[in-house]
Amino acid sequence: MSTLTPIRFDDYDPKTLAEMTGHVAVLVTPEGTMDQAARTANRLGKGGIARLIESEGFKKVKTGSVITMAWPAGLAAEALHVLVLPKRASQTEARKAGAELAKRAGGKALTVMAGPMPRAADLALGLALRAYGFDQHKTAADEAPKGEVVIAHKSPEEMATAFAPLLAVAEGVHMTRDLINEPANVLTTTEFARRIEELSDIGLEVEILDEAALAELGMHCLLSVGQGSDSPSKVAVMQWKGGPSDAAPLALVGKGVVFDTGGISLKPAAGMEDMTMDMGGAGVVTGTMKALALRKAKANVVGLVGLVENMPSGNATRPGDVVKTMKGDTVEVINTDAEGRLVLCDVLWYAQERFKPAGVIDLATLTGAIIIGLGHENAGVFSNDDSLCNGFLKSAAAEDEGAWRLPLGQAYDDQLKSRIADMKNVGGRPAGSITAAQFLQRFIQDGMPWIHLDIAGVASVKTETAYAPKGATGWGVMALNRLVQDRFEAE
Repeated sequence: MSTLTPIRFDDYDPKTLAEMTGHVAVLVTPEGTMDQAARTANRLGKGGIARLIESEGFKKVKTGSVITMAWPAGLAAEALHVLVLPKRASQTEARKAGAELAKRAGGKALTVMAGPMPRAADLALGLALRAYGFDQHKTAADEAPKGEVVIAHKSPEEMATAFAPLLAVAEGVHMTRDLINEPANVLTTTEFARRIEELSDIGLEVEILDEAALAELGMHCLLSVGQGSDSPSKVAVMQWKGGPSDAAPLALVGKGVVFDTGGISLKPAAGMEDMTMDMGGAGVVTGTMKALALRKAKANVVGLVGLVENMPSGNATRPGDVVKTMKGDTVEVINTDAEGRLVLCDVLWYAQERFKPAGVIDLATLTGAIIIGLGHENAGVFSNDDSLCNGFLKSAAAEDEGAWRLPLGQAYDDQLKSRIADMKNVGGRPAGSITAAQFLQRFIQDGMPWIHLDIAGVASVKTETAYAPKGATGWGVMALNRLVQDRFEAE
């Protein structure tokens, strides 16, 4: 598992700048105003920062940019980073600036001369999010510990207090990334369940349901997906009870297909290696539950993930088979590669039957169609409840996590009609992401507020983002944490 870069807040004293080693960052406004530390660095460096500000190139520099001076004159540091940021930077500006500093520091020790910066905690979060790498399986990986980041601030204790809950969220994001990046021969269903069980150490109540328990519950749809694999199917239940004892929990449900070959409806070989990320929904739920527990959220939340592997074998489900859900409905399996909804439908029903939640949010890398529609910028959002949905969209926007609502409707639902069963598991090529959502909505009880998040385009990407290197992004942990904070936490 990856380890977070150690970050601490300390007193702000520009007089010590000359002796600082490693990497040092000072702040300059987009208008070219130097703060106290920048003025000190400028004096020590014989006016180097002033010449930078007066140059034609500085006029084109964008907010949040970092200009690096290697081996700066007059300083012991090996690099001086000039961070261009307004005195009253927004949350997003501060976080992106922190992420850019993390990239420039490259894991080396870094001191950020933040002075009185109001958003220093957000800058630290950006640093924590971007200072991530997944190299556990590289034999030549650098085993040296990550350099410490020190945020020098005029109110270090106040900023440390503000950063504590944000650090918990960063821990959750990192766990989600680790799970999604992990290869399938390592992250089996059994290993995934073991990592979830370890979260009991931070206060989560964890329960693992095995195949015998799932069969007794009637989760034959979920079991049908994993029956072709040697890895046993499981459902993990994580409970965080931080709210009033009589308050119904929010239920988070995640698709955890640790590898998806497509089953008998075999995927093409090209790109199949990416299907290690098909447990992305379960990864986000797990990371969110970790974040909530670490920051001791004053809310009741239950996370449920269905852990299966979709493999072809002599025992695998075939196209044309009919399976029965926990709800009691029957499903004609037209395409075994549309397996995520077969996992989710049983876990969704179980979550509602057992926990009587205040609302349900499911997450899944469910359809390739959502990538065609929204690319890698936004997750698809489907909901039967405007209030809950608008609350989530507000939370996602606040955390810079792209999300876009798409429609539901009876005409889409009609595409799921089957000749021999209650429904088919696919509705054809038109509106594939919507018909997948319509399938899941059939397992949402009357009056239950529900959101379905199709995260196939945002869970793992081929190019770096503002807050993450290429690979798993951890999308969703921050948005869900914000939703819980704003909507479900007790006063």
